[in-house]
Amino acid sequence: MKIAVCVKQVPDSWAEKKMVDGLLDRANVDAVLNDLDEYAVEEALRIAEAHGGNEEGGANTVTLISMGPERATEAIRKALSMGANAAILISDLALVGADALVTANVLAAVIAKEGFDIVFCGTESTDARMSVVPAMMSEKLGWAQLTFASKVDVDSAASKVAITRVTEAGVDEINAQFPCIVSVVEKINEPRYPSFKGIMAAKKKVIEVRDFASTGVESSKAWSTVVDAAPRPPRAAGVVITDDGTASQKLVDFLLEKKLI
Repeated sequence: MKIAVCVKQVPDSWAEKKMVDGLLDRANVDAVLNDLDEYAVEEALRIAEAHGGNEEGGANTVTLISMGPERATEAIRKALSMGANAAILISDLALVGADALVTANVLAAVIAKEGFDIVFCGTESTDARMSVVPAMMSEKLGWAQLTFASKVDVDSAASKVAITRVTEAGVDEINAQFPCIVSVVEKINEPRYPSFKGIMAAKKKVIEVRDFASTGVESSKAWSTVVDAAPRPPRAAGVVITDDGTASQKLVDFLLEKKLI
């Protein structure tokens, strides 16, 4: 099986984020591998290992695909140290400020050329929190989408993937034939810690860097832009109510004012 995992470098969740000219300032904050993508990497590795392993030259391979600046190689190396075989990074100044639609178009174009059987994704990136790229890629490729999976079973002989998904209405069991897009939730597994051997091996693994033109996508222009952004105002002081016998009414009045009841 040829398995791909879409990963992204994002600002550290603990970093103070700022908007500059309508774009998130990524250059001046610590950047890390999107932690929700680690679950996708782990699941891809488990699937490959369960079907004979993903050793170099073997039948099962796990390839990382990412779009971002050159420094995204730092995050990609972490995923490689977990055990992925290789990586493709699409990096081009033309893609600065790309929105979800452009991102999905670029990733889908790369995936289509490589002939993958399964593509794993995390549920969302922690910088945008949109959770739409897997579905957009599925539409662009014309592949089935199996999203928000809490369990994944692969029958390589039948070229079939089955997932379990928990929803508000209950538990769904869905299946599809290769090729397909699978996004996983964080409860699906516990991502492994890279071993020292894995970290050293990752330094020798290939990260193929491609430009935007190589993807064949017609336009890098974002369909959506941030027109204005302002920092969240500081939290105001709370309201103190002294119980003089009318506290309950004052509490009701406050809730009515805030339209909470």
